[in-house]
Amino acid sequence: MSLLRFLTLCLALCVWAVPASADELRPGYLELTQKNPTTWNMVWKAPVRGGLATNSIPALPKICTATTPRRELVNGSVVATSTVTCTAPLAGQKIGLSGLDATFTDALARIAPLGRPVQAARLTPAAPMTEVATRPVSAQVAKTYFILGVEHILAGYDHLLFVVSLVLLIVGGWQVAKTVTAFTVAHSITLIATSLHLISVPRQPVEICIALSIVFLAVEIVKAKPDEPRLSQRIPWAVAFAFGLLHGFGFAGALAEIGLPEGEVPMALLTFNLGVEAGQLVIVGAGLLFLSAMRRFVPTKLPQARVMLSYGIGSIAAFWFIERALA
Repeated sequence: MSLLRFLTLCLALCVWAVPASADELRPGYLELTQKNPTTWNMVWKAPVRGGLATNSIPALPKICTATTPRRELVNGSVVATSTVTCTAPLAGQKIGLSGLDATFTDALARIAPLGRPVQAARLTPAAPMTEVATRPVSAQVAKTYFILGVEHILAGYDHLLFVVSLVLLIVGGWQVAKTVTAFTVAHSITLIATSLHLISVPRQPVEICIALSIVFLAVEIVKAKPDEPRLSQRIPWAVAFAFGLLHGFGFAGALAEIGLPEGEVPMALLTFNLGVEAGQLVIVGAGLLFLSAMRRFVPTKLPQARVMLSYGIGSIAAFWFIERALA
């Protein structure tokens, strides 16, 4: 087996092993909303997938007591709501999750005090607690949602493979830059419009069409000829823009899993989108570096590499299409 065939097989096996709903961004979600000086409403949303629902529970300071939670199963997550009574202000106290170190899933904490800005923090197995700030600032929300955006594009395998396909299809760094920019502008439009409830599209058809968009690009790469440019090579920015609108619905569905912090919606949307863009730039840079290395060291193998990688990507996307259509 040649090195190229081996790399293609590894790519297929690694991505095939992940869940088909690659748009799902499923961290846990802990929300505390203050109702009066001593009372808070607490919502704990724990996805069944990842171990949060069975291993983690909210951890509150000793000054607080919580009522027995009311639980229900909603879209694959256990949602528990309860009332928390605190004998002193929460500012300077730590809240978070106990048992998070036994899982492989992060969580988002949202704290909404009366008359003060919302605080958002990312909880991880390594840092399961966060301190309630005396004066929360927008930078906390910005950092949290930026990281979520980066993680989503790098772990959202369908979006990742779409961007990789664009890099494989288009010749020239400037052409790639224009095409990826068109993709970014388009998915930003639908992400913002959907997150602000200006438009709404059912999620399953979107995920099915996203898989098909990857199949389309894979076919375009395989059938491309130097003397007969395909549609996606003649006007790549238009194709990327059209599919970007579709992928934006996927990003919005992922963001809806965790919600947007009240009072900081513009900041959260902006930084999440910037995080997605940063992740895209990492993918594009890695792809261009790979192609540049191939041109320099094994130029005769480059056409074969493009085709074989395209077959691998197309096969994975076709599998996703069938699995999502039958889900």
